[in-house]
Amino acid sequence: MKSVSYIGLAILFWLGMMWLGGLFWFGWHINHYVTDLTTPTDAVVVLTGGRNRIAEGIKLLNNHLAGRMLISGVSRKTSIRDIEKQCGQKANDRSKIDLGYKATNTVENASEIQSWIEKNNIRSVRFVTSNYHIPRGLEELSVYHLPVKIIIHPVYSDKVASKWWQSAGSMKFIFWEYNKFIYTWLTHRLKRWAVQK
Repeated sequence: MKSVSYIGLAILFWLGMMWLGGLFWFGWHINHYVTDLTTPTDAVVVLTGGRNRIAEGIKLLNNHLAGRMLISGVSRKTSIRDIEKQCGQKANDRSKIDLGYKATNTVENASEIQSWIEKNNIRSVRFVTSNYHIPRGLEELSVYHLPVKIIIHPVYSDKVASKWWQSAGSMKFIFWEYNKFIYTWLTHRLKRWAVQK
């Protein structure tokens, strides 16, 4: 029985070490994206929820780096003018902006983006969200196997310091986002495994 207990403890120890190593990799990864500011795409999609995301998307549209724009997760009765006031950035052509009112979370964001991409025959898209949110956002999009080129465009958040391990607030934020990503990643792979069986 003791040998079984030791094996169990060893497994828990190594799982814990893997989780901890993954946490630090996640924290490093989200702060080291390379932002592409030259490649044009058919569209830009922005996920609401973080500061400066929408303003960054409008800038990309105004600079002709995308032909159309979807803002996913907008509150009902909110207009483009309301959004411009809130983010402090004015669009050169409002007719190129579509507002997605259906999504209330990242899972629904992915579904809304997938429908919009198919409806508008999009072949390449710039994906704008907070840097810490990119891994989970891309994981949710991967469910749909979209036949599009995706260029990630991180918006760096004031909530997460680059040296996040030195800040209790940043560490807590990274901790929860990393665990949500792990949960999403594992859930998707378990579902795929169940389907294959």
